[in-house]
This record gives sequence, C-alpha cells and structure tokens, in this order.
Amino acid sequence: MGRQITWVYTHDLDCSCHFYADVLGFEQIVDEGSARIFAVSDSASVGVCLAWGDRKVEPSGTCLTLVTDEVDAWYTYLNSASVELEGEPRELPQFGIYACFARDPAGYRVEFQQFLT
Repeated sequence: MGRQITWVYTHDLDCSCHFYADVLGFEQIVDEGSARIFAVSDSASVGVCLAWGDRKVEPSGTCLTLVTDEVDAWYTYLNSASVELEGEPRELPQFGIYACFARDPAGYRVEFQQFLT
C-alpha cells in the first residue's frame, strides 16, 4: 500500500472543502468536480465527495484522527475560527493520548490527538 484516503460525504461540497483547505490548511491535490482530495501527509489524504447514489452523509461512528503534538494550539485556533468543538482538550489515559474533538461542516468527528507514550 502506498497511500491512504479517508472519504467523507457532504451535501455542501464548497463548505466542507473550505473546512479542509482553508481552516485546516490541507493542500487540495485532486479536483474531480464533485469529489476533491486533500493531502494530510505524504501518504494520507481526506477525500470530500458530494453524497450521491448509495453514498450518504453518515457521520455517526466515524472519526478522522489527525496526530499532532500541538493539540492545545489546534484547539485554540479552531475555537477562534468558530469550529464546532466537543469540549476542551483532555487526557484519555485508557488510550495513552491527549486529544480534542471537532466537527466538520457535515458533522464528521475530527480528532486532534497526541500520543503520550
């Protein structure tokens, strides 16, 4: 395997793409009109696609995790950008992580996570 893409579906492509490109700062690397791909790292991407056919906007149970040593800085930035947040950053000792959680415009959960061990 050379790459990994996580797909999220939306009813408002421009709004969701604005979040990943302009708010999170991910570079758009593919634009197929109704589907766009954003680089998260050299080998991982987020794809944003308009819901169609059997593709549904179903954020329940989905969590896109972004690993960073800057959880507090991301929390402060996202809060100032009026991104929906799920409380303040916190340690989750059962997993050995420190994290905060946000929601993208389509309701998908986005975790900003730091490994503590």
